[in-house]
Amino acid sequence: MVLEEELVLALAANPGQAFEAMVLHWQQRVYAFALRLTGSPQDAEEIAQDTFVRAWRALSQWPPERIRAMRMRAWLYQIALNVFRNRVARRSLTVIPLESPDGRPVIEPADDWRERPEVAAESAELRQRMAATLVALPAHMRVAVVLRHVEGFTYREIAELLEQPEGTVKAHVHRGTRQLRQALQHERVEVGV
Repeated sequence: MVLEEELVLALAANPGQAFEAMVLHWQQRVYAFALRLTGSPQDAEEIAQDTFVRAWRALSQWPPERIRAMRMRAWLYQIALNVFRNRVARRSLTVIPLESPDGRPVIEPADDWRERPEVAAESAELRQRMAATLVALPAHMRVAVVLRHVEGFTYREIAELLEQPEGTVKAHVHRGTRQLRQALQHERVEVGV
């Protein structure tokens, strides 16, 4: 959080100089958030780009006091979420596995035992199934689940971000998580695992 606070202060002092640092710090997180919402690397890239274009437009017009008062993480995710919603309103989404353009998983294994080929293959398959199942959830549940379980927002922060009561957010997270579990358990039964 110290870096975020430093970025906010730098943006308030000189948005033109600090904007690149902000983009470099947040671009992977915003892209990953958009990728989890859309399931499409191309759509996620466009959403991330749109997010930073909109952020620049806002920051270049805001007074320093308003910039200093903002919570950057929540603000950027709100912009990305709005861009995502606008895209969904225009067309339906396609389901694409969560992989980078070169075919590697977006999240690399951290421990040595996970680098074994059989474990890595099973893990990649599970990530792909989970990503496809996540993208298949209704948008309101998908957004709530990603914000809570992937991005680590609190229920209160999600409620503010989505402009919904906290109880509604909790219900969406609970129902979305339950649907993910049921879909994955159902898949295991069908495959005979």
